[in-house]
Amino acid sequence: MKLQTLAVTLSVAALTLSGCSEPFKTGGNGKICSDFKTAKASPGAAAAGGAVVLDECLKRWAYSLAPSRDDAEIVATAARAACGTQLASWNQQIVSQPGAEEQAASLMTGEPTTPLAEHNGYAERRALFYVVQARAGSCPAPAAKDGVPEGVG
Repeated sequence: MKLQTLAVTLSVAALTLSGCSEPFKTGGNGKICSDFKTAKASPGAAAAGGAVVLDECLKRWAYSLAPSRDDAEIVATAARAACGTQLASWNQQIVSQPGAEEQAASLMTGEPTTPLAEHNGYAERRALFYVVQARAGSCPAPAAKDGVPEGVG
């Protein structure tokens, strides 16, 4: 009887420990997911503000890449790289403005910064947020065409 109890105890311990190498998974909170069927950047959004177009691109790429096993920071960097054109377009909108290269205090940190640095920081933070959001909610990726999430443009 003692031998059976010991065998059962060791088996349970082995099963418990074998689960340690697996990443922790939750059921996800699908209520935090973006609905790509209704949330699309309007064609006039580029004229209204490059931040809207960039944000939509970051969201779609981050959700598409989120299932990767890479760290969230790596996935966010990849999403940001995929949206380089949108970030450059947004940056271009301010380059022609007077004082675009002057430093000022960041509204978030108080540290000296430039508008271009703030745009890049925005893209970095939003991409990371969307990767974590997609993973936490077990969110589906947007539809893709030719390897590019639809709505990115």
